[in-house]
Amino acid sequence: MVSSSPDLMRPRDDSTRGLSSRVGFLLAQLGTHRHRRFAERLAPLDLHPRHFGIISHLAANEGQSQQALSRTLGLHRSAMVALVDDLEDRGLAERRRDPVDRRAYALYLTAGGRELLVELERAADDDEAELLTDLDASERNTLVSLLQRLAESQGLTAGVHPNLDPGDDRTPAT
Repeated sequence: MVSSSPDLMRPRDDSTRGLSSRVGFLLAQLGTHRHRRFAERLAPLDLHPRHFGIISHLAANEGQSQQALSRTLGLHRSAMVALVDDLEDRGLAERRRDPVDRRAYALYLTAGGRELLVELERAADDDEAELLTDLDASERNTLVSLLQRLAESQGLTAGVHPNLDPGDDRTPAT
């Protein structure tokens, strides 16, 4: 006799249970979700997570050339030019002639760019707090430490997203 119990009537889906135990899937799932949520936080500012990435790196490395920043971030030169043009048009960054090599330009954040960075960091902090709300401080520290170790073991550059392509809005750039 076949039982009509609701539990026995539901199809068993082992494939989703299997994915939910795979680290790569979970990281991709959480990363995509957080990218979307962070993009939503930045939308009222008419910014994208890639702007936060570029502004953060520029703030930490002011005075370097576009070419040097492009190499650091693994961006094609033309993509870097477009991003810096956008930041410059928004009054957030500026190019200044390099005093050593007059053919090159050094990049700097403007006062407005530094003010915006404070706001962006606050949004990133809020986003991270939302993600980690179910973890205590010790668990948060452990998670960050483990993820940093994994990223390093994969040869990833600390603090650099492996794909900051400005033409791909589906790819996180934080």
